[in-house]
Amino acid sequence: MYDGGVEMRRAKTGKPNRFLFWLVSLVTRIVAKVVFRRRVLRNELKGAKGPFVVIANHQTKLDFVNLFDLAGQPVHFVISDCFYSTLPFQGVMDRLGMIPKQQFQTTLTDIRRMKSVVDEGRGLVIYPAGLMCEDGLSTPIPAATYRFLSWMRADVYVARTTGTYFVRPKWSKRNRPGRTYMDVYKLFSAEDLETLSVEEIRERADNALLFDAYREQEEHKIKYHKNYDLEGLEQVLYMCPHCKSEFSIRLKDHCHLVCEKCGFRHTGDVYGFLRNTGNVGEEVRYVSDWSRLIYEELKRKVEKGEESIIVCDADVSILDRKKKRFTEAGRAKITLSGDCFLIEGVLNGEESHMVIPTTSFASLPFQPGKYLEIQCGEQIYRCFPDNGALVMKMINMVKIYYEIHTAIRFAPQ
Repeated sequence: MYDGGVEMRRAKTGKPNRFLFWLVSLVTRIVAKVVFRRRVLRNELKGAKGPFVVIANHQTKLDFVNLFDLAGQPVHFVISDCFYSTLPFQGVMDRLGMIPKQQFQTTLTDIRRMKSVVDEGRGLVIYPAGLMCEDGLSTPIPAATYRFLSWMRADVYVARTTGTYFVRPKWSKRNRPGRTYMDVYKLFSAEDLETLSVEEIRERADNALLFDAYREQEEHKIKYHKNYDLEGLEQVLYMCPHCKSEFSIRLKDHCHLVCEKCGFRHTGDVYGFLRNTGNVGEEVRYVSDWSRLIYEELKRKVEKGEESIIVCDADVSILDRKKKRFTEAGRAKITLSGDCFLIEGVLNGEESHMVIPTTSFASLPFQPGKYLEIQCGEQIYRCFPDNGALVMKMINMVKIYYEIHTAIRFAPQ
C-alpha cells in the first residue's frame, strides 16, 4: 500500500484511450511546433508493427512533447511517479496508459506492467536516464537498463532529441524558443537482442543516447531567445575552474559568471557558449566542460579520501498523495556518505532516523540551488538544505559513488 491509503497499482496496464491519445497528440504537436520549433529528421517509428520499445534521451522537462505524436498510434509512456502524483489529472494519465514509477528505482510491479505492454503487442516509451540534464551532459544511465532491453525481446527504437536543453535549461526559469531536432530510428530488432550480449547492447544504446548539448550546438549554431542569460547557472557551476574555490561563483548582470575569490570571469553569448572576458585563467567555452571539471575534481578528492561525507540541515517536505503535493514535514539533519543518506530529525511530529541506501542511484531528482529528493520505497522526501548551494555538490557526490560502485561491481574477476 502507498502512504495515504492509495492502492498499489495493478500489474497490468490497460490500453490507452485512442480518442484521448489523438487529442493530446494534437496539442503536443502544436507545442512542439511553437515552443520547440521541432524539425523531424526521420521517423522510422511511424507505422511500426507489433511490440516495440522506444528509448529516448532526456534534455529538458517537456521532451515527451516532441515525441508524443510521432508513433501515429497510442503508446505507453513511463513517467516519474512524483510528476504523476503531484498533478490533478491522474485519471487522464491513466486513460492515456502512462506508467508512473520511481526515478532510479524499479520494482517488480513496474517490470510486470512494462512487460505486459510488450507482451500484448503495444509500444512502450522509456527515458533511461530518468532525469533531465543540468549541464548539457547526459545523466548516467542505470546499468539495469541494458538487461531490461535484452529481456524485452522486442524491436527497439531510439528517439534522439537535439536542442531542447537550450529551450528550457534545468537551471533557468525561462523558456528560450529556438529550433530543435528529433531523429527516430530502429536501433535493435527483436532478433538482434537474441544474439547480442548485454555489453554489446550497452555500447550501442549509449552511442545512441548519450550527448553533450554544447558540442552539438557547436555544429548547429542555433540562436535561442536570450541564450546569454545565465541566471541560475551559478548554482550548477559552483566551483571556479581556475582557483578551485567552491561556492565562489556569482552572477553579475544576468550574463557574467565571476569568481569572487580570484576574479575569473566568463560571459554568455547568444549561442549559449561562454567567453573569457576577464584577465584570469583559460577560457572554458562549454558549460558541459566546466561542469565536468567540477565533477572530476570532486571525484579526485573522494578517491583520495579528502572528501567522503556531506552534512547539512534542511527543511523536509513529504509527498502527500491524497493532496497531490508536497507538504511540510519538519527539520532534519541530512548526511550523505558513500553508501547511504541518513535523515535525522522530527518529521510530522515524530522522531525520525532513516538510513536510505544510495549505491543503486545513478542520480536523484533535484533543482539546482533549491532541493533534492530522496526516495525510500513509495515515499519521497524533498529536502531543502539551508545552504542551497550544497544541492549540486550532493548530486555530484551521488553520481560519483554510483560510478565507483558500478565499476567495482562489474570489474573483471
